[in-house]
Amino acid sequence: MTGESKYVYKDKKNPFLMSGCKVADGYGTMLVTAVGLNTEWGLVMATISEDNGEETPLQVRLNGVATFIGKVGLAVAVLVFLILIIRFFTGHTEDKYGKPMFKAGKTSVGDAFNGIVKIFAIAVTIVVVAVPEGLPLAVTLTLAYSMRKMMADKALVRRLSACETMGSATTICSDKTGTLTLNQMTVVKAFIAGESREPPDTTEGLPPVIQALLVEGISQNTTGSVCKSKGSGEMEVTGSPTEKAILSWALKLGMNFDDERSKSSVLHVFTFNSEKKRGGVALKRSDSEVHIHWKGAAEIILDLCKTWIDSSGSVQEMTPTKVDENKKIIEGMAAATLRCIAFAYRTCDLHNVPVDEEQRQSWQIPEDNLTLLAIVGIKDPCRPNVREAVHICQKAGVKVRMVTGDNIYTAKAIATECGILQPGEDTEQYAIIEGRDFRSYSEDERLKFVDKICVMGRSSPTDKLYLVQALRKRGHVVAVTGDGTNDAPALHEADIGLSMGIQGTEVAKESSDIIILDDNFASVVKVVRWGRSVYANIQKFIQFQLTVNVAALTINFVAAISSGDVPLTAVQLLWVNLIMDTLGALALATEAPTDHLMIRPPVGRSIRDEDRAFYFIMERTTGVNNT
Repeated sequence: MTGESKYVYKDKKNPFLMSGCKVADGYGTMLVTAVGLNTEWGLVMATISEDNGEETPLQVRLNGVATFIGKVGLAVAVLVFLILIIRFFTGHTEDKYGKPMFKAGKTSVGDAFNGIVKIFAIAVTIVVVAVPEGLPLAVTLTLAYSMRKMMADKALVRRLSACETMGSATTICSDKTGTLTLNQMTVVKAFIAGESREPPDTTEGLPPVIQALLVEGISQNTTGSVCKSKGSGEMEVTGSPTEKAILSWALKLGMNFDDERSKSSVLHVFTFNSEKKRGGVALKRSDSEVHIHWKGAAEIILDLCKTWIDSSGSVQEMTPTKVDENKKIIEGMAAATLRCIAFAYRTCDLHNVPVDEEQRQSWQIPEDNLTLLAIVGIKDPCRPNVREAVHICQKAGVKVRMVTGDNIYTAKAIATECGILQPGEDTEQYAIIEGRDFRSYSEDERLKFVDKICVMGRSSPTDKLYLVQALRKRGHVVAVTGDGTNDAPALHEADIGLSMGIQGTEVAKESSDIIILDDNFASVVKVVRWGRSVYANIQKFIQFQLTVNVAALTINFVAAISSGDVPLTAVQLLWVNLIMDTLGALALATEAPTDHLMIRPPVGRSIRDEDRAFYFIMERTTGVNNT
C-alpha cells in the first residue's frame, strides 16, 4: 500500500492483510473480514475515482454560449409573439384573400383561438431554432472521433472530457525518467579510491578490498537479479533501469551474482524509497562478521560518511576538504546529465543486532560513520525528439515543468538539454528549486512564486501534489504525468492526469484520465494537439449554426414587424434546424487537427467576455484570445 517494493512482515501482533497486495513469501490461512469499498484498497480507489463535479473549460464556455443564445432566442420569440398578437387583435393581420383575420364582435372564439395557436407555434419554432440542440451531438461526436484517432498516436483516453481539457492546458508537469529520457541507463563514470576510473568498469589498479566490498554490497543490496540465459548462455540482468545499470557494471567488475549471495545471509533490509533516497542491507558473513551496505543519492550518502578508502586500501578520514572535493565531483557528474549513485559500508558488532526475528523487523540499520566506497554516474539519454516536442509546447503557450527525484544539478542539465530551461533562465530565483525547499514554504508563499518554477529536483510525490494544487489556484489548467502508486493523488488532483502505459502502476492508471502507451513526451504533445482540435471544431460548428440562426431570426423578426407575417413557416424552420444539427455536426466535428492549432496560445480557464457568442466567434475568425 506504500507504493514501494518493501516487504511488510505479518505475525500475530500485526495479522491484517491488505486487499490488492501480494504474498511474497510464506504460507497461511486467511479469513476475509471485508470486501469492496470496506477494504483499504477500496477506500483508496474510491478516493481517486471521486468526481469533484468541476466543469471543464469548454463546458464552462459552452454553457455561457448556450445561455446567451437561449436568452436572445427567447427574447426574439416573445417580441415576435407580442407583435403578431397585437397586429392580430387590431385587425392588421390578413388572410390570403386580403381580409382581416380578426374582427371584434364578428370573429368566433374558435377562429381567434386558432389564430393565437398559429402565432404561438411560430414563436415556439423561433425558440427551437435559436437554441443549439445540435451542440451536445457535435461535442460528443468530436470527442469520440478524437478519442479514436488518439489511439493511433499512442494515447488511450479513459475519460472523454479529458480530450478537450488537454487542449486548454496551460502547463504540463512532466516526470524525467522514461518520459523525457529513454530510461535506458548505463554506468559511464566512476570515482573510486579518490580517483576517476576510465573506463568505469576497469579493474586495473582497483584495490581488492574495495572490489570485494562493492561486489558484496551490490549483489545483496538490490531488488534486481542476474541469471544465465538458457538459449545463448549469456548473463541476463533484470530489475529497474537503475538496478540493471548497477548490476551490469558489477558484472564487469568480476561479480558472480549467485556465489556472492551465497557467501552471506541477509539479516535485515531497508528498502530504497522515494522519501529517503537510499536503501540499505545488513549482512552476516560466513566469518560471523556483520557488514552494513548503503547505496542511494550520492550527496545524501556522502553526508553519512566519516571515512573513505584510498588506492592502497587504507581507510582515511573524510576531511572537510575531501567532502568538498567529492561534492564537486557529484556536481560535475550531475552537470553532465548523469544520475549520481554512491556506495558506502560499515561494520557492526553482532551483539548489537537483535536476535529475535520480530525485534529485527523494527531494528533501524545503522547509517552513521559510513565508509565511502564509490560514486558512479549513470547516463539516461534524452529521447531523440523531446527537444522539438518541448519547443512545440512553448510555441503553443504551454509551459513545461520538470518534476524529478534526481538531484538539482542533474535535473538542471537534463532540463537544459530538453529545452525546458532557456539560456539565462536558470539564474532566476525559484526557476530551479528542491522539493524540500518548496515543501517548507506556506501555502500562501507558494502561490507567489509557483509560476516561476521550471524544474523541481529531489521531489517527493507530496511535493508534486503541492505543486499541482498551487498552479490550479493560480488559474492554470494543469496536466501531470506520473507512473507510481504515490503519484495517484497528484494525477487525481490535476485537470488532466497522464499515466505511463509501460512503467505506470495499475493505481496510477486508474487515477489518470489518459494513458500514454509509449511513455513518450512527444505523445503528450500530440494529445494537446487533438485537444485543441476538439475546441476548434466546436467553434466551427457554433459559427456555422449561429450564422443560420441569426439569419432565420432576423428574417422572421423584420418580417413580423413590417408585414405582420413570417416568411419562414414552422415546418421550414424545423427542417433547416434538422439539417444543421445533424449533417452540419457530422461534417464539422470530424475535422483533423492542423499545425496552426499549435501556434496560438491556450484558451485557459479564465472566463470573461468569451462566454458571449460574439467573442466566441471572434476568437475563431480573428484570433482574439481572452485568457
